[in-house]
Amino acid sequence: MGYLLPADYVTYGLSVDTADAWVTTASAMMDAYCRRPTLMAQSYTERMRIPLRSQTVRLSYGPLISVDAINAQYARPGYGNDFYSDFVYETGYAAAFALPGQWVAVDPTTVWVSYPTGEFRFPWNLMGMRYCEAEVTYTGGLTVVPNDLQVACAQIVRNAQTTPGMNVKSSRMDTLQTQYFSDSLIDSQVQALLRPYVAERLG
Repeated sequence: MGYLLPADYVTYGLSVDTADAWVTTASAMMDAYCRRPTLMAQSYTERMRIPLRSQTVRLSYGPLISVDAINAQYARPGYGNDFYSDFVYETGYAAAFALPGQWVAVDPTTVWVSYPTGEFRFPWNLMGMRYCEAEVTYTGGLTVVPNDLQVACAQIVRNAQTTPGMNVKSSRMDTLQTQYFSDSLIDSQVQALLRPYVAERLG
């Protein structure tokens, strides 16, 4: 998907006859730089470890739209450095019912969620057991392409069009190697525009 429509080419400094392939390529580079399949809204399933003390995690792909399903694993005895010191009684009680290590479904409506930051915190259960790992299905991304992404897309196209040789960074005939799309396409201005959309936890 291109982040700039043909009707907006002139508005963002591109010529009216700009080939759509330029915009498509620039949009793909933006996705790659942000380490995500697309900046638009999409469903993700992510597996992550949960800090025992805070029980709070941050999802990779924002902005967060909804948390759709959560499966979490109870921490086993001995997991983490302070698990016994904080929860000796609760761990022993829960272990009698074979809860440690089990995966359970967690109602997303019981989880505290911060949509601007993509963070959510698990609730306490009746026995005080904490979770150590979770698999979360959620929807994250943009529903409308904002102005800053349109500016970034147009800037990448202009950078590519003004760089000779389709931005060939280096070429060696003896080994038949050619490197394309150097960092000059995504310059410091474009990086600043894309910074809020880079995946939080990956890379």
